[in-house]
Amino acid sequence: MIRLVLPSIAAVGMSVLVTMAAPAIHAEPVAESERMPVDVRRTTLIVRDIERSLPFWRDALGLKVVYDQVIERPEDPDVPAGAKRSLRLVLMRANDTFVGAVGLLEYISPRRPDPGMGDDRPIIGDFIMVVNAADLDSRWTQVKAVPGVRVLSEPSKIEYPAADGGVIPVMVSMVRDPDGYFIELNQILGVPAGTDD
Repeated sequence: MIRLVLPSIAAVGMSVLVTMAAPAIHAEPVAESERMPVDVRRTTLIVRDIERSLPFWRDALGLKVVYDQVIERPEDPDVPAGAKRSLRLVLMRANDTFVGAVGLLEYISPRRPDPGMGDDRPIIGDFIMVVNAADLDSRWTQVKAVPGVRVLSEPSKIEYPAADGGVIPVMVSMVRDPDGYFIELNQILGVPAGTDD
């Protein structure tokens, strides 16, 4: 079941008309005096098959692939002893190298079930909203105290494979917000994927 809260059809239609009538607007950073320590970085969509999804996101919409890696996780609780969780993660961007990215995540092995089966872990049809907090250590207490938030994992350091062969260290925590949306609240400790550094 897809749990997206969408604006009214009339609002979407008006947005599409305005977008089609106006030239592309380029995002600009907010004024330094208005900046805060939190950025909404990426939305990751759980997909059945990345190769089937890329023609829409990359080819039709024109998003640029900035990261495409297979990630192995040896100690996943729902993987048999001695086996590894295998995932493929593709990250794409539009006009910003840090915020507003779209990720596609495919569970290669073992496969995730199709929608309709209840699970506290993300399944096909869910999305993961990734929110980067530069102050995760102090913000975490506030996050888990919000009524209705379900903590799925406390902040812990994970090292993702970098395209250049190195690693990208990230403090990662997982929660369901009061409406049940899956949120990854993280703090990037190294150079993010897709940046020029």
